[in-house]
Amino acid sequence: MRIALIGQAAFGEAVFKALVEAGEQIVAVSSVEGTPERPDPLWSAASAAGLPVFPTGKLKKKAVLAEYTATAPDLCVMAFVNHILPESVLFAPAHGSIQYHPSLLPRHRGRSAINWAIRMGDAQTGVTIFWTDKGIDTGPVLLQRACDIGPDDTVGSLYFDRLFPMGVEMLAESVRMVREDTAPRIDQIEADQTYESPADDGNSAIAWMTPARDVHNLIRGSNPQPGAHAILYATKVRIFDCSVTLFDDPNATGGTQEHGGVEYPTAPGAILSANDAQIDIALLGGVLHAKRLQRDDGKKVGAGEFAAEMGVVVGDAFEDGIVDTELT
Repeated sequence: MRIALIGQAAFGEAVFKALVEAGEQIVAVSSVEGTPERPDPLWSAASAAGLPVFPTGKLKKKAVLAEYTATAPDLCVMAFVNHILPESVLFAPAHGSIQYHPSLLPRHRGRSAINWAIRMGDAQTGVTIFWTDKGIDTGPVLLQRACDIGPDDTVGSLYFDRLFPMGVEMLAESVRMVREDTAPRIDQIEADQTYESPADDGNSAIAWMTPARDVHNLIRGSNPQPGAHAILYATKVRIFDCSVTLFDDPNATGGTQEHGGVEYPTAPGAILSANDAQIDIALLGGVLHAKRLQRDDGKKVGAGEFAAEMGVVVGDAFEDGIVDTELT
């Protein structure tokens, strides 16, 4: 069976190597070129193997599309594809196209599926290999497997530790099933579908009066991109690595401050302590332990270095993140 592989980055390269090791016949590869300093791994691997390689962003052009279709693939395998491709690419192969998606479809359709599974507090997610159709992540399911989401998982850890290796293995298995004519087409249950917009600054602002678990989930579900953000000293700050302590009382804020000889509960967002390891921030129902942060014009740094850069004072407070063009 003749295979066209469309993908990019380390995942695309890993799928390429897995298919080659399985003895599959790859006749064409489409990827992004990258730069001379940082070439795309899949592009480089396919070029080194002497295969025809096509820029994914140019498959809409007639001349490029004609060269691509002339390779006569029987199946198109889509591994980490960010482009919207013409139907002539998806449906030209005799067996159509199959695609990797890092969620348990039909839940979390869209390109930020891993972010939203964590943000919404899901206990599980997984990988779905599905047959592409004209919709966005709507085609029949070929293969699906679940995995747990740990309480401190981030988008990065969940992807690289579980969804990446699962996806490589499952795509290779799916190709074998198509070749052996044993691949099912299981319709997705539309009543169970969710679709979320891309994770970006427009939906990554921290609101300190939301429950502690939700703040923690938002930060984990934005790490490493786009980074959940708040405001400190009129500066946009992104919080990345963190942990949380949850209280039995969901309305407790984990600290008090004195004024006029009277102690008052600390408001969510208030800085409770700061040291080299972490900055403790009061939450509604817990305490956030922020361990790696980034000011808007700086690099991601540890808590101690960040506190020194910003002149953090215990008792001061983070403000809610703002969706504003001047801050994004």
